[in-house]
Amino acid sequence: MEFRELEAFVVLSEELHFARTADRLYLSPGRVSQLMRSLETRIGGRLFHRTSRRVLLTPLGERFLADLRPAYDGLANAVNQARSRAREVTGVLRLGFFATPTDVVTGSVESFERLHPGCEVELVEIPLSDPFSKLRAGRVDLTFTLLPVNEPDLVTGRALNRVSYKVGLSLRHPFARRATIGAEELAELPLFGLEGPAPREWQEHVTPSFTPSGRPIPRAGAVATSQEGLTLVALNRGAMLFCTPAASYHGRPDVAFVPVSGLPDSVMGLVWSRSAETSAIRAFNEAAERYSARVPLVA
Repeated sequence: MEFRELEAFVVLSEELHFARTADRLYLSPGRVSQLMRSLETRIGGRLFHRTSRRVLLTPLGERFLADLRPAYDGLANAVNQARSRAREVTGVLRLGFFATPTDVVTGSVESFERLHPGCEVELVEIPLSDPFSKLRAGRVDLTFTLLPVNEPDLVTGRALNRVSYKVGLSLRHPFARRATIGAEELAELPLFGLEGPAPREWQEHVTPSFTPSGRPIPRAGAVATSQEGLTLVALNRGAMLFCTPAASYHGRPDVAFVPVSGLPDSVMGLVWSRSAETSAIRAFNEAAERYSARVPLVA
């Protein structure tokens, strides 16, 4: 016998009304009637007397209810406990992040673990040039990334911060002593882009191909990691864009980081697989949103 049939029988025996039974079970009255017919066929006898005005248990139905109730209550309790455990946020949550563990990353982790002490966050570094492969392979449950993300199989949360850009330059570059560089001047700076499977739109977040007015920005080459790019920048073989927190994190004596004005902000948020969403993922996204609301969104 199917649990849904037994559940419908027990609820109908309590309500003695098909419409109220349907409301409790989030079914249509017709579906409840179908379940009862199926159960009566399995048993081989009528369980209810039905008229246009009332529904009553037959003697067979009363005996079946008395025999069923202890087992049904135990089974229903087991199902409810399983559902409750499924909603609990426990175990290990694998969180991806790029090479710069900003305060939004660490603050979100601390906020989540305070709210859910039974769930430990395991941090996994994600290559800048390959932001989604570990997520799709199930090696992380969710990851910080740049927004927007237009991938049909992925879900994104809201923006957690918005920060400006700086351009990394060799100290030998003539722009290295500038207080700021305009976005249009990037047309004069060959930039290192990314090599790897990152989607084209996502790569444009890291290294735009055009200035805001449409002037092409030349490429100095492609790199797989920030450190690889910084080493080539220090050798004066090109420039590389960094969000402001990443520039502060990667500060080194042979590279100047000059603010860039006129570019859209770099926006960070969380992303996870649509088919693998769990209560823990939702809870972490909520904790990150609450944390980001307490700190400035723009830097």
